[in-house]
Amino acid sequence: MSTFTHTPPPSELACEVCGRYPEPPKFRLTLANVAAMLPIELAVHAAVVGTDWPLALKVALLAVTATALVIWVAEPGARRLFRSWLHAPALRRRRELDVAPALWRARATLPDTTGALEHLTHALTRLEVNILGIHAQPVRSGVVDELVLSAPGGLTEQDLLDAIEDGGGVAARVWPTTPLALVDAPTRALSLAARVAAAPAELPYAAAELLGAHRVPEDKALPVEWHAAGSVLKVPTPWDAPLVLIRPGVPFTPAESARAGRLAELAEVVERQRAGRA
Repeated sequence: MSTFTHTPPPSELACEVCGRYPEPPKFRLTLANVAAMLPIELAVHAAVVGTDWPLALKVALLAVTATALVIWVAEPGARRLFRSWLHAPALRRRRELDVAPALWRARATLPDTTGALEHLTHALTRLEVNILGIHAQPVRSGVVDELVLSAPGGLTEQDLLDAIEDGGGVAARVWPTTPLALVDAPTRALSLAARVAAAPAELPYAAAELLGAHRVPEDKALPVEWHAAGSVLKVPTPWDAPLVLIRPGVPFTPAESARAGRLAELAEVVERQRAGRA
């Protein structure tokens, strides 16, 4: 959409601390200086050459006057007069950066009805947002969809949240991500399982990474509303204390709870095998 493809003004290139502009390309700066100096040089020469002064005086006067005018007038004037043209390559790169696609992860609950996902897709398409990946998890209130989105660089988090809400999504969350989010979810889960199989002590870290959550000590007091909202998950482990994971604002789904439980079972099996061999 044209809304996101604006041309940034040259002032955006100025340093926030000193206010200076980056050094323009040498070729462009040379052409701008020639364009600014040529009229001055011609005017000075016309004024001096027509006099009856001695040749040495003319040469000295031309050299000093032209040099002073170039330093004080021509070069600063050229940088101001041709500023947009001088910095056009940098401005073009800045514009390309502004409109470059950005990757986002989104999570929202949709009603478990026919056409709900299609309605959300249409709402995102109106902003030229592409859905690169989707994973659905059934919950009591509907279906939780986890999306990987490619959006125009000019879009903000609020733009995406508004589009998701317009598409029927509730309890939406959006955050920037990286191409790692495009890794196939089963492949990622298997990689984490292999990590736990090799070292059962990695279970807390692998489970937290798998669910995008944070690990906290079992005895840490957590807000009651987090428990009520399903943002706290306790996973039994082969050790004495359970694994406590939190994800404020994003309730854990039954499928996610099952995944963490399976990882814990894998760690327990490996621990038993090692104990039997010992």
